[in-house]
Amino acid sequence: LLKRKVFMGTRRSGEQNVRNITKNSTGTYQVSLPIDLVRTLGWKQGQKVVFKKRGKDLVIVDWQE
Repeated sequence: LLKRKVFMGTRRSGEQNVRNITKNSTGTYQVSLPIDLVRTLGWKQGQKVVFKKRGKDLVIVDWQE
């Protein structure tokens, strides 16, 4: 019998991580990032990132001073 870990708020759709957009009590929208991608990129808590709109896509990149 195989057991699979299920985490609240995340679903896998093929190889893509599917995430929900949530709104916190201050009215800010937020999306959680998959931990495996954060680790692969070497990102840390509190790190600054930049959001760029490309067509209908949203791209998140490391902030460069």
